[in-house]
Amino acid sequence: LAKRAADTAQVYTQHANMRPLGIAMIIIGIDVEGEKKVPQLFRCDPAGYYVGYKATSAGAKEQEANNFLEKRFKPPAGSNVAVDPKLSHDDTVQLALACLQNVLGADLKANDIEACVVRHDNLAFTRLSADELETQLTALAERDDDIAGRD
Repeated sequence: LAKRAADTAQVYTQHANMRPLGIAMIIIGIDVEGEKKVPQLFRCDPAGYYVGYKATSAGAKEQEANNFLEKRFKPPAGSNVAVDPKLSHDDTVQLALACLQNVLGADLKANDIEACVVRHDNLAFTRLSADELETQLTALAERDDDIAGRD
């Protein structure tokens, strides 16, 4: 799907009579390979370039957000081993909220944001309720590890 979207966007850059697509897309999903469920995350840009990520962002302040996420997945100093994060559901949601808080430079309120998840045990795109978000924001405020972003 990511390749097809990127190919379509790339074709629009080749012809003078066609306006190029002006959006970046983040495509998420879970590949089911037998008993194994593998999360996938791709980012497609308007020029037709697509690549898979462990975490990414798009839009205003995307570079700041990507820098924040990159710090969380960077291998330890002196190590050449790639980081393969095994985050729990709560850690993943809290990392996303911490990134958003860090980039915006303000505390978030549950009623002001929307967050959705896709879990390996429920392959549906599910919106978190305000109560769930409040629980995650409270847990994030109480954290003192690297996910919270207090370097």
